[in-house]
Amino acid sequence: MSYVTTEPAAPPSVSGPLRARAAAENFPVALRILPGITRRHLYALYRYARFVDDLGDEPVRGMTAAERTAALDAFETDVRRLYDGQRVAHPVLSGLAPTVLACGLPAGPLLRLIEANRVDQTVTRYATFDELVGYCSLSADPVGELVLHVFGQADPLRVGLSDRICTALQVVEHLQDIAEDYRRGRVYLPEADLDRFGVREADLAAATASHALRGLVRFEAGRAKALLDAGSPLLATLHGWARVAVAGYLAGGYATLQALRRSGYDPLPGPPRPRRRDIAVSWLVAMVRSIG
Repeated sequence: MSYVTTEPAAPPSVSGPLRARAAAENFPVALRILPGITRRHLYALYRYARFVDDLGDEPVRGMTAAERTAALDAFETDVRRLYDGQRVAHPVLSGLAPTVLACGLPAGPLLRLIEANRVDQTVTRYATFDELVGYCSLSADPVGELVLHVFGQADPLRVGLSDRICTALQVVEHLQDIAEDYRRGRVYLPEADLDRFGVREADLAAATASHALRGLVRFEAGRAKALLDAGSPLLATLHGWARVAVAGYLAGGYATLQALRRSGYDPLPGPPRPRRRDIAVSWLVAMVRSIG
């Protein structure tokens, strides 16, 4: 889960490491200008998604795949208890409970985020882009659906458009983190595309990207932009703060694509980060187009 401007100060219940990771995200979950209650709901979602990601992340947890899967299974049991009306002691879920009640969050997207991390325990490569999109339907799309529920504006049309945006944002994040993901044993560049551009996995460990890898990153960035463009009509269907917030997601995506372009499509020295002014301009453009 990865908005325009910077993160608001995290509430006391958000730990120091979590606060640091929130500040580093490309697409922050809350804008300073959103109402306080909305920010609190979005933070509850962010904490949930970040916790699930950390639970399934081997460098952070230091557990075997089997142990991480067991931990994810146990956490899913707690989520189901929450939806069965039982008390839950886990601080992430007790913090999420008021948002579930106030916003009518469905359990499905929350459970799909857990399933995405189960997939991470066994799947580290994707043969085709379609397979990667299928993974994004678990790891990224549920976040957008939940955000729409926070604003009370979730319906099938909007969720479908949101899915395109969220998949694009996930692809962009994968492009930024090629080197880090490879060090963790994961490759999110589709194998068919690696072959097409003549890129070997070993090339992902280099200090800088080869000409072939730059061409591949440019190609995948074009796919991400096409998905952002396809999802952008969502803005015109939204009203109030929802439009402001989702425009921020789009702005973050477009600005990060600009950062990738400025890097010469070479993310290996370090993840290209968007400039705040580029995010602000992209946000303004998105807002104007949505009302035009």
